[in-house]
Amino acid sequence: MAAPALEIKGLQAWYGESHVLHGVDLVVQPGEVVTLLGRNGAGRTSTMRAIMGLTGTRKGSIRVNGQETIGLPTHRIAHLGVGYCPEERGIFSSLSCEENLLLPPQLKTGHAGMTLEQIYAMFPNLAERKNSQGTRLSGGEQQMLAVARILRTGAKLLLLDEISEGLAPVIVQALARMITTLRQQGYTVVMVEQNFRFAAPLADRFYVMEHGRMVEHFSAAELQAKMPVLNELLGV
Repeated sequence: MAAPALEIKGLQAWYGESHVLHGVDLVVQPGEVVTLLGRNGAGRTSTMRAIMGLTGTRKGSIRVNGQETIGLPTHRIAHLGVGYCPEERGIFSSLSCEENLLLPPQLKTGHAGMTLEQIYAMFPNLAERKNSQGTRLSGGEQQMLAVARILRTGAKLLLLDEISEGLAPVIVQALARMITTLRQQGYTVVMVEQNFRFAAPLADRFYVMEHGRMVEHFSAAELQAKMPVLNELLGV
């Protein structure tokens, strides 16, 4: 049986003196879409950043396709085929949309990154705006560009942080179609989402965080039965 795409055991993390994660456990199988739910400050983004080695001290175990990464620097983790799309997007304003897409190097993961043609087929908006400056794109187009840049690298495990936040419904629908397509193509996706309506139909499984710990874990089939608990924990 294949190793999990991502397996976290007893993860603790700090920013300086601040202890932000308190023994996080999480398993994501290849090809799954898993959503981390929780209120602001629950530790979801810190979990994403810890996976990438972007917090301070980390303790515990983080395995990517069976390989321990807790001691690796961020660039080595990325080269294992992990792509991180942070909330702040990081679009280069002085470069055109297409130049932003051409920046990322191909990872030596055995998986070829998407070509520009494949990207433009998935995101027609970016094809139309390929010569526009990065910061002249709308918020939704910048979000598409941020995700598309990762897909160019060949990463197969995607960490997506609040990609639907503040975007028009038509863009949110396009991002939902993108995640469905990526899953069909064998990508593994871990999402942090505040927008429950966006996340609920897409995810195979859900984890709920509170105060730097996982407090609930259930499958999509159990979602309806868990709604009273989610209302209590999240106010959804």
